[in-house]
Amino acid sequence: MTAPHSSTSTTVVLGSASPARLRVLRDAGLRPAVVVSDVDEDALLDELAGAPHAQIVTRLAEAKADAVVAAVLGGDAPEAAGAVADGVVLTCDSMLLTGGVLAGKPHTVEAAVNRWQQMRGTTGHLITGHCVRRLRDGAVVASAAHSQSTAIFFSDVSDDILARYAATGEPLEVAGAFTLDGLGGWLIDGIDGDPSSVIGISLPLVRRLLADVGVDVTDLWVVE
Repeated sequence: MTAPHSSTSTTVVLGSASPARLRVLRDAGLRPAVVVSDVDEDALLDELAGAPHAQIVTRLAEAKADAVVAAVLGGDAPEAAGAVADGVVLTCDSMLLTGGVLAGKPHTVEAAVNRWQQMRGTTGHLITGHCVRRLRDGAVVASAAHSQSTAIFFSDVSDDILARYAATGEPLEVAGAFTLDGLGGWLIDGIDGDPSSVIGISLPLVRRLLADVGVDVTDLWVVE
């Protein structure tokens, strides 16, 4: 086995606490440092009430990027210190659109069950906002942001199954109260769109956003 290598010294920073997003990036050849933002999402959602759905999730991703960049450049994220000289910050935010309403994390078992009782047998759209900030020599030199929407076809499952799923705790802290790559995968009949976006971060979209800020994703790959 060859030693890990990369063709660039660029430090990749993932501004998310999501283990699923980190796993997607690691499986796709990146080795990002993780810096979690302290953005008050609920307050920002209140400010954005009435805005187009894609704009809301993209703005949330941008707010997270602003917070992570401030932490990195302010010296409050030693795990990502290399990004000050040469770095890329990636942030995302996901929400589920069903019945014309955006929904985030349910947080409680009761809310997750209620959400699923409304979703089962229907089609929803998981919208994920993405933001990329390019750092060089202690400054942001380029930015790009966009969203990705994927249709989710929810299974028409029983109340008993929903109760058991909610009781596992898995859907409580994920957007839309479901996962595609975990226990929730048993309850999804199919999707139409990018599967990586449903897990939390769209690889094709991130590739394009990186190109927009002058970075070739293949230069960030760590090959083992």
